[in-house]
Amino acid sequence: MRRFVVSMWLCVLCTVLSARSFTHPGVLHNLKSFEVMKQQIEKKIMPAYGSWMILKAHPCSQYDYELRGPYKVISRDGEYAYTKGNMERDFSAAYQNSLMWMLTGDKRHAEKSLDILTAYADTLQYIPETNDAPLLAGLEGMKIVYAAEILKYTYKEADASSLAKISKMILTVFLPVLENFYAREPYTNGNWGPVATKTYMAIAIWSDNAQMYEKAKDFYLNAHDNGTIKNYISGDTGQCQESGRDQGHPQLGLGAMATICEMAWIQGDDLYSALDNRLLKGYEYTARYNLGYDVPYVVWKDITGKYSDWQSISSHSRGSFKPVYEIVYNHYVLRKHLEMPYTKEVLDKIRPEGFERDQPAFGSLLFWNK
Repeated sequence: MRRFVVSMWLCVLCTVLSARSFTHPGVLHNLKSFEVMKQQIEKKIMPAYGSWMILKAHPCSQYDYELRGPYKVISRDGEYAYTKGNMERDFSAAYQNSLMWMLTGDKRHAEKSLDILTAYADTLQYIPETNDAPLLAGLEGMKIVYAAEILKYTYKEADASSLAKISKMILTVFLPVLENFYAREPYTNGNWGPVATKTYMAIAIWSDNAQMYEKAKDFYLNAHDNGTIKNYISGDTGQCQESGRDQGHPQLGLGAMATICEMAWIQGDDLYSALDNRLLKGYEYTARYNLGYDVPYVVWKDITGKYSDWQSISSHSRGSFKPVYEIVYNHYVLRKHLEMPYTKEVLDKIRPEGFERDQPAFGSLLFWNK
């Protein structure tokens, strides 16, 4: 059955490729972005240089990183949950070494990223349909596609056979999990939708697949799911669907939404401005509360009906900030000259942004004045 599904998706992907022109590399960054980053590093411009120093020193950024896997099966939960920590670390290393390659020109980083991706492409067979499968495909798949995109379009020594194997892994192991998530009735908290969609959009760009790309945009804007811009963030206050759950998950969801918007921006589409810049409102609400200020709160009626009983905003993990704020500050304030006073106050506390396993991270370098 799995072989049939895989074959079906390969056939679909081969027949729906469109003439739309995608920017490459264009999964979150383009060549101009990297030129700006390199100039900031060379001139030691803060806060970008601060994030660079954190990235450079991180264990997953080293060209002599020792692979923990690969595995035939990977999972966050269930029978194969033992693979979780190691495979997450391996995929972070593939992602961060691709960044290091672009920022240093040292081929050893490109080779390390390629070696990790190829090792998994040679070994990985499937992701079991456990509860957390869509999160795995979204969180880890993004790292894989980002690195593959960088290597394909900038590293001339990346051989065609390795890239073909990596592409097959992306399309036959990760993509079906995301398609299955979309095909189900809504059943999750809202961070899941953008986590899945950021990788789905990245795969669309990697594959030059306009139909998939439009599907990702449509999900973000219109899907019947908690994880859309209209269903995750209140247009009145900026309260998030998960604000009554804790403070970590809203930041996870907001960061994933920002990643989607930035990818679309690189490809010439403005999702940031959707619904009167609603993403800005969500960030400001979350930043304001986590800085210690009072915010309005209403009991949220979510799409599934499963998460509608949080009677007050949650103080769990209040004041613990994820490195997801530079990306939106860069767009709304530096690009568009709008105001984000609470986001600025957060950044004044946490700059330079550092590592976070489930986000692009290092935002003071990766998303600063571009």
